[in-house]
Amino acid sequence: MKRLLFVFAIASWNTTILFSQSNAPSNWYLKSPKKDGIYGTAAEEAYALLTGRKSVPVIVGVIDSGVDIDHPDLKDIIWVNNDEVPGNGLDDDNNGYVDDVHGWSFLGGQKEDIGDEASELKRIVFLDKKYFNGKDTTKFGTADMERYANYKKLKAIYDKELMQSQMSYQNIKLITDYIANVKQQSGSAFSKEANKNYKPANEREEKIKKRLRLILMALSPEQIEAQLAGAKSSLEGQMNLVNVDADSLRALMVGDDPMDLTNRYYGCNRYEGPAAMHGTHVAGIIGASRGNGVGIDGIAANVQIMVLRAVPNGDERDKDVANAIRYAVDNGAKIINMSFGKYYVLHKAYVDEAIQYALDHDVLLIHAAGNESKNKDMETSFPTRKADSGKEFANWIEVGASSSRRSPKKIIAEFSNYGATTVDFFAPGVDIYSTVPDAKYEDASGTSMACPATAGVAAIIRSYFPQLSAVEVKELLIKTTTPYKKKVVVPGTKKKAKLKELSLAGGFLNAAQAVQWLLANSH
Repeated sequence: MKRLLFVFAIASWNTTILFSQSNAPSNWYLKSPKKDGIYGTAAEEAYALLTGRKSVPVIVGVIDSGVDIDHPDLKDIIWVNNDEVPGNGLDDDNNGYVDDVHGWSFLGGQKEDIGDEASELKRIVFLDKKYFNGKDTTKFGTADMERYANYKKLKAIYDKELMQSQMSYQNIKLITDYIANVKQQSGSAFSKEANKNYKPANEREEKIKKRLRLILMALSPEQIEAQLAGAKSSLEGQMNLVNVDADSLRALMVGDDPMDLTNRYYGCNRYEGPAAMHGTHVAGIIGASRGNGVGIDGIAANVQIMVLRAVPNGDERDKDVANAIRYAVDNGAKIINMSFGKYYVLHKAYVDEAIQYALDHDVLLIHAAGNESKNKDMETSFPTRKADSGKEFANWIEVGASSSRRSPKKIIAEFSNYGATTVDFFAPGVDIYSTVPDAKYEDASGTSMACPATAGVAAIIRSYFPQLSAVEVKELLIKTTTPYKKKVVVPGTKKKAKLKELSLAGGFLNAAQAVQWLLANSH
């Protein structure tokens, strides 16, 4: 479930948005361990090594919540389907999608866009609830008995998660009500001073006051209010879907039956959607226009962002993810960024087929590891590089998040998932300053940010060394990571481990070392 993970400890998947104040430079993810003493991507150092070499444009498909294609730092790097005539209402290139000039949204219909979706867990529970409704359990065969037992187990988990969401919502409401009271008493905006001078009405408000006093040492009042509003809205969206038939709602809004996997051609060309903060931030990290004197410099210079909206507030549907992958492959993407995920799955085989399709067409898939401080060797999330057959897709990179801090306690993001056999390496994912809608910029943290940092570096390699296959690029990035000799703190624990125990490569993404290796070994 994609909610904002923020200072009030609301759980999330990959959308960890922490508006924190850091001593790290805003562009730290471009910097180099060797030249700057910061474990960034070393992108600037890589470009220095590439001086005088030619590059080719690389299309990166961004499967996400949507992208503000008019952002001043993105508008010049948005992919354009030159075979499509904008706005004529025709499928000029006969690819099945009408007026798909910059990509496609699998979450919209003729007039409406889906903002909130149920969790996959809820969808599974509700499907089974329908299946077992009115049936006599004493007459079940072996298969139905096994399914019924699993249904009861999942229903208990769902009920617990729902209760936690309701409690989180109530806690947020108490804090927002408190801030409203502070504003009313002070007659001004919420601030450190207003909080200090506020006279709590009861013991509960006294506790909130103390809590906010600590938080105000790290975050601005505006950041706190923004995070509260975002989390409240996200939780409201999820709780409003508790008793809703999400499949029927989807059919009404999008005109698609999500259980009918034979239909690939649905959706609309509204690329931004109702909440494009996450996707816009991701796009900026990959390729915000470099050297234009505006905002930030993205990692990849000669890149085109193909917008693929398939990630709602809630869990993405396997059908949308698979069809977005196929769209990207069919329309020329060489890299696909996937900053999303979930722990339950309905149609894994359908996604596996799309991943294989990408492999067959030499497309690299880059996926965020997740933000629950979990060992992915022990708990699988989806989508995943591993097919049900046991085969591992060789065109898949799984990325954990690292920070600008060099110390063993801080260098791995405390929220990042990890895995000695399931996460390939770590990349910058803490306090990443990038584009957000309405021509703005914000810091955000999460493996959602480490993923596009990796996609940006992969785009540099595929742009300057187009002869390399997707699998070769993956292998290159793994073998040229920056090692870290000291033991690091394992996310979510106080234990320490070698980086090799937390990832396959045992290192940090390094564009300069990748380029150096290629220059030294090219013939």
